[in-house]
Amino acid sequence: MNVLNRAALAVAVAGCLSLAAPHALAAPAATEAELRAQVQQQAEQLRQQSALLEALNARLAALEHAAPAGGAAVAVADPVQAQVATAIASTRQDDMALLQAQVAQLAATGGGGGGNTRWRKGGPEFRSSDGQFTFHPRGRVLVDFSSTHGSGFAARNITGTDLASGRLGAEGQMGPLGYKIDADFAGNEVSLKDTYLSWDTRLGTLPTEVYLGNKLKDRGLDGGSSGTTTPFMSRNAVASVGAQQSGYYGLGLTTKLIGEGWHASLAVTGDDIGNDSTASDTIAYLARAHWNPLRGQQGFVHLGGWYWYEDLGNDVTSINKTSPVALGWNGNVRVSASSIANVTDNRAWGLELGGVYRSLWGFAEQTVRTIESSTVDTVEQKATSVYAGWLITGEQPGFSRRSGVWGTTRVLRPVQEGGWGAFELAARYDRYDYLDAARGGEGTAWTVGMNWYLNNWSRLMVNYVHWKTDNKVGAFQGPDSGNTVGVRAQVAF
Repeated sequence: MNVLNRAALAVAVAGCLSLAAPHALAAPAATEAELRAQVQQQAEQLRQQSALLEALNARLAALEHAAPAGGAAVAVADPVQAQVATAIASTRQDDMALLQAQVAQLAATGGGGGGNTRWRKGGPEFRSSDGQFTFHPRGRVLVDFSSTHGSGFAARNITGTDLASGRLGAEGQMGPLGYKIDADFAGNEVSLKDTYLSWDTRLGTLPTEVYLGNKLKDRGLDGGSSGTTTPFMSRNAVASVGAQQSGYYGLGLTTKLIGEGWHASLAVTGDDIGNDSTASDTIAYLARAHWNPLRGQQGFVHLGGWYWYEDLGNDVTSINKTSPVALGWNGNVRVSASSIANVTDNRAWGLELGGVYRSLWGFAEQTVRTIESSTVDTVEQKATSVYAGWLITGEQPGFSRRSGVWGTTRVLRPVQEGGWGAFELAARYDRYDYLDAARGGEGTAWTVGMNWYLNNWSRLMVNYVHWKTDNKVGAFQGPDSGNTVGVRAQVAF
């Protein structure tokens, strides 16, 4: 019986040692997917080995304390069993040392949750061995060509190129804190855009995001989306007319609650980075929420709304809104609201309706901005935007139902993998209404666009806009109309 016990234990020890063998070291260079599979296999082997060692330990204890059948006590210890026990203990110690060395090696070389580098959003992401620290370089280049014809004013019929946006920055994690910084170089000037610290936590059972710093405000569909993800070369009329006096970005505190099919945000911000420091900031209070009453694998319905109020700083003595209607670069094609002096109050609300079904999407937005003045009656500025699109190649629209803003379109057949990329047709109607002011103007714009997504981080865009304006102030007064064609090449990582 002693011989059988010894043989069984020898087989078990041999199996334990075979599990500890470093298979990955003998393998040739592998892809990331293969490496991940190897790591998972190694982890399973380690688990099995641990279980086997526990079984050996239990076996040893049973051998050391077992009594012979019939209840008679063992008077003299079996010397063979003692030798087996000593061999098992020695083997277990050596085996655990080998396991510890393997784990240390995996951590040093990036396996099993250790440090590694991966490509994400078109750029590298560096990760520490414990996963607590990440660093992802960011950047974007948006190069535009624009040409306007047909206007009754020769100064509006111009053609040119523009660097709509050129940014460099980084984002990542430092333990529980996230960070992001973007420096924009458009217009040969450097300005900071998204520059903040973030913290992902929970309020009860709800995922909660907290941002401290300069951040794009969560205001509407287009207004709260990055310029690299909106389906047209310029944001819509609601984003322009409903913008706060303090701008699209604000330096302050923003919180978001994420629910199942809904989200809500609240922000308190001052002026964005770089504004005048000789007067108190304009303090803005902004709230937004969206809800998906119907949602499924094929699509969803989106309902949303937002409201903001601004406590204007002493440096804001008047508000003079002008909205571009010809893709932004042509500064001469604008709708003028007329200047409102001695302003005392400023607020706005907006509504959102739309949805996504398979490769189709459609949304409508409306806003009303109210401006109070001590010398003139209350003035309302209004805007309406209706737009829709179709991804011809079958992709799902890049709209996040989690946050209610435009996100990345996931290309099914990227160009670098031999595919055609993704093609999208889109159309939009915008109306600008400043007629409530004594000398306010109005305008409309019909836009048709084609987007070619080469992959998840680059696209080519072509927009055609037929616009009309009727201004009562400025150099381009009276009814006018024309056509603007724009082309954009974009890379964002």
